[in-house]
Formats: sequence, C-alpha cells, structure tokens
Amino acid sequence: MIEERPRPPHPTEAGGTADFVGALVRLKQWAGEPSLSRLRALGGQTTAADGATVDTLPKSTVSHVLRQTDRLPRWDFVRAFVTACFRYCDYPAELIPGELERWRAARTALAEPSAPAAALSPELSPELSPELSPELPPELPATMPDPAVELLIRRVLREEDRARKGLLGGYNLAALSFSRYGDPAETTHDLHTIGRFFGGLSPRRLLVVGESGAGKTVLAIELVLQLLEPVLAGRLDQGQPVPVRLNAARWTLGRPFETWLAEQLAQDFGLAAGDAQRLVRDRRVLPVVDGLDELDPEPGWGPPRRAIGLLAELNRYSDLSGRRPGAVVVTCRADRHAELREAGAGLADAAQIHLHALTDQQIGAYLRARWPDGHPHASKREAVHEALSGPAGKAVHAALSTPWRLVLTVTAVESGADPDKLLRVEPGLDSGEGAARIVRRLLEAYVPAATVLTPRTAQGAAYQPDQVRSWLVLLAGHLRRQAARGAEADRPPPGLTAIDIVPHLLWPIGGRRIVLIVHCLACVLFACVAMLAFWTGSAAGVAGTGAERLLTLTLMVSWVSLATGLSLSPWPAAAGGRSEVPRRRRVIGGLLGALAGTPVGVLGGLAGLMLTGGRAFGPGFAVTAGGTGGLVLGAVIGLTAAGRRGAERMTVSEVVRAEPFTLLGFGLCGALTGLAPLRLAHAGPLPLAAGVAGSFVLAFALGVVFKIATGGWSRDAELAHPREALHRNPLIGLAFGLTGGVAAFLVFIMNTGVVESLVCALVGGVTFGLAFGAVAWARTMIGLVVAAMRHLLPLRLWAFLDWACEARLLRVSGATYQFRHRELQDFLTPPDGGG
Repeated sequence: MIEERPRPPHPTEAGGTADFVGALVRLKQWAGEPSLSRLRALGGQTTAADGATVDTLPKSTVSHVLRQTDRLPRWDFVRAFVTACFRYCDYPAELIPGELERWRAARTALAEPSAPAAALSPELSPELSPELSPELPPELPATMPDPAVELLIRRVLREEDRARKGLLGGYNLAALSFSRYGDPAETTHDLHTIGRFFGGLSPRRLLVVGESGAGKTVLAIELVLQLLEPVLAGRLDQGQPVPVRLNAARWTLGRPFETWLAEQLAQDFGLAAGDAQRLVRDRRVLPVVDGLDELDPEPGWGPPRRAIGLLAELNRYSDLSGRRPGAVVVTCRADRHAELREAGAGLADAAQIHLHALTDQQIGAYLRARWPDGHPHASKREAVHEALSGPAGKAVHAALSTPWRLVLTVTAVESGADPDKLLRVEPGLDSGEGAARIVRRLLEAYVPAATVLTPRTAQGAAYQPDQVRSWLVLLAGHLRRQAARGAEADRPPPGLTAIDIVPHLLWPIGGRRIVLIVHCLACVLFACVAMLAFWTGSAAGVAGTGAERLLTLTLMVSWVSLATGLSLSPWPAAAGGRSEVPRRRRVIGGLLGALAGTPVGVLGGLAGLMLTGGRAFGPGFAVTAGGTGGLVLGAVIGLTAAGRRGAERMTVSEVVRAEPFTLLGFGLCGALTGLAPLRLAHAGPLPLAAGVAGSFVLAFALGVVFKIATGGWSRDAELAHPREALHRNPLIGLAFGLTGGVAAFLVFIMNTGVVESLVCALVGGVTFGLAFGAVAWARTMIGLVVAAMRHLLPLRLWAFLDWACEARLLRVSGATYQFRHRELQDFLTPPDGGG
C-alpha cells in the first residue's frame, strides 16, 4: 500500500543537473525498478515533427538520459518519465499532478533563463530526428561531412546502449577498477576514467584482461561510449576514429583482419561494402575486439589456434602510415591470456591492464545503491556484510568479487532466497572450494529467480522454472553444435558462432535431417503447384506446337529443380531492412517506383507487341497490360526500397555474387511469362528465341533491382528486433510472388476467363513466393514446429525469447540473441552439447 512505502524522492534539493538526474534514477528504484519496456508502454505516444506517431519514452532515450549527468533532460521527457514511474507503482492518480509540479519547479530552477527548455538538450528529443526510428539515438550534428561515419556512429551508439542495458539490467554498476601491468606504483584507475586512460596511450593499443564475469565487456562498452561523448556534445574531431565493438568469436581462421573488419561493418552496422572498406583503409575505425577467449574451446583442449591467429593478424595491423602499430582494443579472460602467453602469443606494443576483484567496500557500495534505505530488501545488506566479515569471509569474497556474481546474488535475494543459505560455506572446505560451491549455488538459483521476478504478462500460462531451464539448456547445447559447424566452414554465414542465437539458424534443433526432408518436400509441393497453376492459366497444354510445349515443360522443370536446390541450401538467409520507416517515406517510395515502373512496363508491352506481330494482343492491351504490370512491380520495389538509404544498398556485382541461383530463378520465371504470348501468336523461331531471351534478361535485371531494394540478412543494423529479418522474409517473398502473379494474370487473360485467370495467378503467386522467396522462413517454421512436436521447445518460441530478454536471462546483441553472460551459457551447456 502507498501509505506503507517511504515517500517518493523529490528533486527539490537538487543542487545541479547531476543531482536532478540522480533523483530520476532514485524515483525509478523507489517505484520498483520498472523495465524499460514497461516505461515505454506507460509513457504513451506523441506525434513527431513529420507526423509519425512515436513513443514518448523510447527505451534507448530513457537509458541515455539516465546516464547523462551533465545535461538537464527536457521537460517533456521528465513529465512522461515521472508519470510512468508513479503509474507503475499504482500511486494515487489524484496525487500525481502535485508530484509533477514539484519536478517542474525543480527543473525550472536549474534551467538557464536564457535557454528555452527545448534547447537545453535537443539531442534527447526523438521527435527532432524524424528520419530515425524512435528506438535510435539522437540526430547527430549537421556539420559531420561523411554520411558513412554519421551512419556508423549512430548505430554504434544505439547498439552499445542496448548492450549495456542487457548486461546490467539497470543503471547500478559495481565500482570497477583496473591497473596497468608493469606499473611499479600499481596506480588504480576506475571505470569512469577508461576513456582518458586510453587517450593517453601511445600507441593506442590496449589489452584488457580479467577473470570471468569481471566486467571486461562492460568496460569495453564504457570505453566506446566515452570516446563518443564528443558526438553528443557536438564537438567531434573529424579525424577521430569511430570505436566499434566487435565479437571476436565471429572471426574465422585465416581471414585477413582488415577484410573481416570491413565485412563486420557491413554485416553488423549496415554500411555499404565500399564505404566499409574505405573507412577501414583510412583508419576511421577503432576496432574494439571483445572476447578473444571465445574463439577456441575452453583452456586445456589444446593450443588456442584461432586466438593465436587473430593476434597475429592484429600484430600486422598498422596505422595509416604503415610504420606504426594500428589502434586496437582487445579483451581476454585471464586463463586464456595465460595460455596464450605460454604459447608465446600476445598483442604487440599494447598496454595491458587487468581488472581488479571487487573489494568488500565496493560490494557494500553496490548493494547500498541497489537496495537504498527504505528499499524492501535493504535489510538483506547486513546479511551479506556478515557473510563477508564472518569466518568464511575469504570464500564469500572470492565468490562475490565480480559484478556478474553480484547480479546473481541480488537477483536470487530479490526473488526471496535467503542470503545466509546462498552464501554459506560448509565446515572443512578451503576458500577455493567454498567459493566454487557458492558460485554454483548462485547459478542454480538464477534461472528460477529470474522466472519468479519476471512473471509472464502476455496471454498464456506462466513459465515454470523447470521449463525455462530445459529450454535454455537446449539452446546452450545448440550453440555448442553451432560453433562446431561454424569452425568447419571456410566462410560460415553471419551468426554461426558459439554465442549468437540467430532466429533463422535455430531450425537444426528440431532435427537436422528430418527438417531438411520436410522442407524439401514442402518446397517441391509448392513449386509444382505454382507451375501447375501457370500451365493451366496459360493454356500451355492446348495452344502451341509440340516443340513449344516441350520448351515450356523444360523451363518449368528447370525452375522446380532450382527451387528444390535452394530448399536444400545449408543455411538459407533472411532478408533485412529497416523496421520502422515513416509512412510518408513509404508512400513517396511507392509513388516514385510506380512512376518509374509504368513507362518501363509500357515499353515491355510494346516490345511484346512487336515480337508477336499483333497476333496475340493489340496496341491497347500492350500499353494497358504493360503499364499495369510495371506500375505494380515498381510500386512494390519502391515501397521496399524506401526502407533503405543509398549508403545501405548493395551493388549489382554484390547481388550477383551473393545470390546467383535466386536470380537465375527470376530469369526462368520471366522466360515462362514471355513464352506464353509468343506461343499464342505462333511466333517463328527467331522471334520466339528473342522474346524468351529478352524476358529472361528483363526478369533477371528486375531480380537484381529487387534484391538491391530488399538487401540481405547481413544488413540488419537498423532492425528493431532480431526477428525482424525473419518476419520480413515471407512478406517480401509473397509481395514479389503476388507481383509476378499480376504479370501472370495479364498473360492468362489472353487464354482463359477472368475468374480462372485470377485464381491461377493468385495460387501461383502465393506458392511461388513460399517456394522461392521465403526459404529461410519456411525452413525455420518447419524446424520449430518439429521441435515443438518433439517437446523440445515451446511452440511460441519467439514469445519465450522476448520474455527471456525481459527476465535478463538472454540479451539482444545487434540482430541476434545471446545469453546474458557466457558463464551462464557454459553452466547450462550439457557436457555432450546435446539437449
């Protein structure tokens, strides 16, 4: 009840901007730590400058504001945030206006009288940047000359903000400290000075070493954000390289580092290949290679060949002059680093720092920040303190000496666990064994605790801890098998690593062989139905000579064989693209596409008229049918392309190299469509050959244009969610299939009635889209259905993955899911990697 809880924190005594932002953080803690998703829902929506409806409290904006202690938040944000916090804890509605007035008065007192409220922190206003998704960081300064650099910075800011939230589960962070190896005075630095420390290095090469869970990734994220602080202040040095954090596990042995770095900029951040190569060549990128220890199996399985290979590549990486080592940051676990040192491998010319274990004072400070006075669990701080200062204090301290272990502890306690039982040490155990047992107890308690603390809010029964654990164990085993397959491949697809849970790569969980067989059979069925619809609609069995029917059958069989081959591809890719594009841009894109496509279609219709000699259709039909087909196809391509900017699109050569068989399938369908009117007109051999070849080339070219407009899975940097690519895959396939159905209908109507033509075109378009344009989606859905039928995974797996991120069991990293921490993944991985 409200009367029983302490009074809400007030900002009236805030002496500065930092105090005001701190009061916002304390209000969130007082309200019960609502998740960012919940705050976004409670904050409602507003209208942006371009007329689009956007969230008032986007998750990335909330996270950004609560970390910026040197900028006064806008009043619109403060009002929405404070209201959402009070609503979350069921504060009496009639009292909220009075609380808002206190916050308004405090903010007004801190604001500069000469500066309008909107100008105090314009970068925090999502409505000031209508070209961005509401989930993205703010608009960058207009003075930045390089669009590729601007694009990269914006996306790095967004991804690192999201990664930080996923790791911390809030804003409280243990006071990490580090010192430099070889420093005789053992000067200690804290996390907030890592940017300044790195800026003072010469050369700027840094190796970060720490125990598992010590905070290496958090430090890497903080370094990236600190180096990009000038962007938010509008004073970026144009020559400063952009720090980009990369997963070391995605590097493949033998791959040149610069080539791989450019590929990662294209795959993870959506840069065009040419821009990515240029930025790498000009050293406009500072690579922060996170997780060197994740390249190879655990220590003791043999020499870490991949880690040694990557270090060799990094040692060859030079600056722009070629005479000095290039700037780079690498993080590595302590045991792996020791193994590399024994093998004589290291990062040349690098300053090496090691993260310190947390002291008892730092542990206590974290707990006080997490459980301030008045918090329901504030009394538990004393129990932890007693365990640290008791007879087994050495073992307890060893178990709680990393930020990750503290998160495990507070999560278990907040779910109702007794800290005395969690941190007990059996008599007779040495400190090492005692600490190991505490850690195992904390890991055992984490999944049930997270399940209890995050009840399922969507429709359906609540998840049970045993269910959640079994599903996570299966996912962890899948990652081990996935890593083995990725190591075997020369060029594994993006995401085929030991840590990335990629939606369209999960299908082997259902059983690799059975899923492939079922998918192949389904694809053959859809392809045959599509061809049967075309055969019926075009009256191929009635009109034309025997040779023409044979040519039609040959093209059909070739297309069915090609579609079947695509269904057997080992790792079908899902199409990418931006998930939240303003409606106005979509409409403009569709209109421009229609305007461009209509005259092209008319020219195609007139070309068909010339080839058929007017015997199949007249000039009016040629103009009308060609214009209609071109309009529809152009509009579809324009609508899709509107979601991509020029710097994000693939080149023609990239498309042809990436998907030659898909483009060949487009060409075969075009040849079939062009053959029907030529057959009806009894065209001679030369016009028939010219018409079929021309239709093939035109359809091939349209396929290239369509692929450039839609992009590929590697261009998912703007995705709001890892599943966005998979969701778009059937939509894009069906859209193009139905667009082809329009062209087929215009051909069918020359041979059959309107109703029959419409049915054949609709059936053929849908089955064409499913068989040819939605391969990744079909494979994934079949795999998940088979896994659910075998009781391996929930049927609504996507809902579970989203909930697991909300429960802080998983986290989103770019276009993939990952376990919140590698120690949790390793703990849940079965010994044989199976489920």
